[in-house]
Amino acid sequence: MGLVKEVVREIGNRSREFYEFVLPPVDIHLEEGGVRVIIDMPGFAKEDIELNLCGDVLTVRAQREPADPDTMVTNQRPGRIDKKIRLPMQGRPDEEKIESARYADGVLTVTIPVASDGTRISID
Repeated sequence: MGLVKEVVREIGNRSREFYEFVLPPVDIHLEEGGVRVIIDMPGFAKEDIELNLCGDVLTVRAQREPADPDTMVTNQRPGRIDKKIRLPMQGRPDEEKIESARYADGVLTVTIPVASDGTRISID
């Protein structure tokens, strides 16, 4: 029975590695005056999520504590996220600002202001 548990654990590890590579799922909405990015990140604590905006790339990083390997049978949920999201607009380095970021019910919503010509709107 130990071999079966080890095989299941290894499958879980490989699945998690795959999910960490392709996840999280992202929706991008173009709205008047900005871009809204919605990212599914269930299981992470708000304080463990880091956002960075550089040019037209939003970077989302998060990491959570690993599960206890002695009690874990299957571990497929990602333990870390390092996702770079290219946004559909151009911006200048002095305008790299995130208007708002909200994390609720495992969903991160980030709003980035954008002028109608595609450059970011400066927020004071």
